[in-house]
Amino acid sequence: MNNDWGLLFAFGLYFLMMFCIGIFHMRQEQDLGDYVLGGRKLGPWVSAMSAEASDMSGWMLMGLPGYAYLAGVSAGWIALGLGLGTLLNWVLVAKRLRVYTKVANDSITLPDYFENRFHDKSKTLRVISAIFIFIFFLIYTASGFVAGGRLFTTVLGLPYFESLLITAGIVIFYTFTGGYLAVCRTDFIQGMMMLAAIIVVPTTGIIYAGGPAKSVETLLDINPNYFNFFTDATGATLSLTAILSLLAWGLGYFGQPHILVRFMSISSAREIPRATRIAMVWVAFSLAFAVIVGLIGRVVLGNSLHGVNTETVFMVMNDKFFTSFISGLITSAILGAIMSTSSGQLLVTASAISNDFYHALIHKSADEKELLLVSRIAVILVSACSLAIASNPNNLILDLVAYAWAGFGASFGPLVLCSLFWRRMTLRGAVAGVFFGGTTVLLWKQFFASTGIYEILPGFIISALAIYIFSITDKEPDKTITDKFDQAHQTLQEELAADK
Repeated sequence: MNNDWGLLFAFGLYFLMMFCIGIFHMRQEQDLGDYVLGGRKLGPWVSAMSAEASDMSGWMLMGLPGYAYLAGVSAGWIALGLGLGTLLNWVLVAKRLRVYTKVANDSITLPDYFENRFHDKSKTLRVISAIFIFIFFLIYTASGFVAGGRLFTTVLGLPYFESLLITAGIVIFYTFTGGYLAVCRTDFIQGMMMLAAIIVVPTTGIIYAGGPAKSVETLLDINPNYFNFFTDATGATLSLTAILSLLAWGLGYFGQPHILVRFMSISSAREIPRATRIAMVWVAFSLAFAVIVGLIGRVVLGNSLHGVNTETVFMVMNDKFFTSFISGLITSAILGAIMSTSSGQLLVTASAISNDFYHALIHKSADEKELLLVSRIAVILVSACSLAIASNPNNLILDLVAYAWAGFGASFGPLVLCSLFWRRMTLRGAVAGVFFGGTTVLLWKQFFASTGIYEILPGFIISALAIYIFSITDKEPDKTITDKFDQAHQTLQEELAADK
């Protein structure tokens, strides 16, 4: 692979820019609210691009293209599910969550919001939410480190573990120093780089292969099943269960803390329609071209990639087509994708540890400076644990992401939706939803994976049922809870009316 001065110079420019952003915001941050939520003052462009860049991550440039390289256009079911999930999340959740978290005592984390929404003085809901955030973000952050390790190994020829350490070091630096504003503003830059890279590489590949018609002809010669949405690459028909499991990726959006926190931080609910349009254009292009990368990769590279190496299809084509400096800029986009998600996840996990464990249970009188220090220490500790998980070079990025995605979607998705739309929901229902949803994913992954059913489906359904059953059999919520719900609803209506 390319490893000359042009590549290293491109990397150097990128790293310098990221480090400068982190240092600048380290000088600007004032308290924990600024560090983990940016003071709720982000505009629609930064909010939209940050949400999508932190969502898609390295798996969009590595995991999904690798799957499409193997499976053909049937990988599009995942892309379709993710696109629909993104749209519904912005339309159903974004405005309400921005307003309701503000009304609920200006909550700055999801567990904080859950506690305030249901007046949980026992801290049970906050703690159980923080536990599942910690468990699944260890896995999710590990997937980013695996992507980074594979990137540096492929591009620079470095040993895998050394590559892991470099990736973790970069992410930790600007997350540790700059906090939420640094993460979001680097996400904006990284999101633009990701979009450019995911379009440029496959477009160049199509030209290299002789144009769209020739590319399709070559793919049909290689494997006629590549263009059948209802079969896999072997020609076996996809079952309804398999299709629903692929589409079910979209359910995960309602429970992803690192995405939902972007809705909480936008400056006003009135900015969300504009942010939604920006986000959806980015997502539509990015997901479509991510699948095309895998298809064109099969045309250009044939059957040369196997096993975990299929997830390097984007990087191999990038190296094949471009000079070292341009290749380095595009590779920086991949690294940016990895870092945007990993940094957001580290920040949410750190806030859960500092605010939802340390402040709530250990030192209730801790001041802002102490909590900020605890958050930064948590960033380092969580990174160390994720590195341990990522140390196996045979990990597949998409497998790790799928596990964590399902865990968050089932643990928090039904809870978030019901807390925003169902006035009758109770604290018991909320606790049951998180516990049964998260536990179902953990157990299903370990004991029922052979069924072929993606664990988010049973987890999401069981969580929703648990919320309903435990809430409806419980006494009605206290008037102070319903009054707060009504206040949030009224505030939302006023903001939307003002927008019109």
